[in-house]
Amino acid sequence: MARERRSNSKGAAADRRRPQKKKVSILNTEQVDWIDYKDVNLLRRFMSERAKIRARRVTGNSTQQQRQVAKAIRLAREMALLPYSVRQVTQRKGGRRGDRDRGELRDENTSSRAPEPVESDYVAVEVDETPEGIEITEITEVEVETAETEGAEA
Repeated sequence: MARERRSNSKGAAADRRRPQKKKVSILNTEQVDWIDYKDVNLLRRFMSERAKIRARRVTGNSTQQQRQVAKAIRLAREMALLPYSVRQVTQRKGGRRGDRDRGELRDENTSSRAPEPVESDYVAVEVDETPEGIEITEITEVEVETAETEGAEA
């Protein structure tokens, strides 16, 4: 007895799908022949918000164009015209990482907590505005009393 073959669901879905439109490269539309590392505005268009080089399938570049773009971006980074990465400090809501992360400010690049302000002696400054500019007239140190020190005294 011969077994009947089932049609593969992936193959059937692929037949119904429309062929994807090929991406058109920015370099082709603007007729750029030479990619210069000093042309930062052009190179930024091939970088993500976090300063990563976008892939060929995203930009629509040919293999040679992508190599030239990547080489120019690396050279521009070396010359400090473009950043290697973008440092972002964001505030996260609780619930993602359990109880240890309670919406504190975190530095995403280092995954360490941002430093919290330390309570210490503050300095009070009196400033006067004059026609010549701003003058500092008096600097005094001020002691800050917290709830802990008030409770200890009582």
